[in-house]
Amino acid sequence: VSVAILMADAITGEVLARVGSAGFLDDARAGWIDMTRAVRSPGSTLKPLVYAMAFDDGLAHPETLLEDRPTRFGTYAPQNFDRSFRGTLRARDALQMSLNVPVVALADALGPVRVMAALRRAGTVAVLPDGGAPGLAVVLGGVGVTLEGQVALYAALARGGVPVALRVTPEAAGPSGARLVSDVAAWQVADILAGTPPPPGLPDRRVAWKTGTSYGHRDAWAVCWDGRHVIGVWMGRADGTPVPGIFGGDLAAPVLFEAFGRLKPALEVLPPPPPAALIVSSAELP
Repeated sequence: VSVAILMADAITGEVLARVGSAGFLDDARAGWIDMTRAVRSPGSTLKPLVYAMAFDDGLAHPETLLEDRPTRFGTYAPQNFDRSFRGTLRARDALQMSLNVPVVALADALGPVRVMAALRRAGTVAVLPDGGAPGLAVVLGGVGVTLEGQVALYAALARGGVPVALRVTPEAAGPSGARLVSDVAAWQVADILAGTPPPPGLPDRRVAWKTGTSYGHRDAWAVCWDGRHVIGVWMGRADGTPVPGIFGGDLAAPVLFEAFGRLKPALEVLPPPPPAALIVSSAELP
């Protein structure tokens, strides 16, 4: 198994550290391949974007009740990673638990083409396996992305929904394009993910973080941000061979939290809710 890590300043887009592999001269792990730029399946790491877009569209709110039950979308019948369903629950809990049916239902309402367009606005390379039209499986990992693109996507969320071009030189600085999502939706997603319990045995650093595991256990992901920095971790085999039993939460998340611990002694707090944020219970929703 190899590892890649990318750390960036979410405000300026400056890349502060990049680890492309476990070791450049490690032939057994194809160490000469820069896995921060390799196209891989993102697993569940695109779900925060879908929720943010749904919040913007008024399709849902963090306290909206969603259904996690066996559901068909045409011929597509997504299941959760553990093959079980939780019934009725809040959008907040569905995202923290990374459930599949609720996010596919939201993506079905948004349209997968819009999700792909949002990835492009964020500066994320998104490659469809067959080069055809995107389907609902995109939001569960049915698209190719890079670690570099994932860090750019999460940097946009950390910046209140405004994308920024990742850069390694000062002259390349500046926003990368149109707003990705509203500041309210970006804050709502950050607030949800900051409430996700940390990996066992690690301190609760109060960062917004998300993990992902691709189909066949080929890729383990973990990405997080605080009020200033964003870090992404990928782990897996460079040749794409499945690694039975690897999960983003078990493998990549501890590395992610350790990387944040090495970055600085204290975290920069996540921003407060924007004035327009509606903070109510499920029963109080309009």
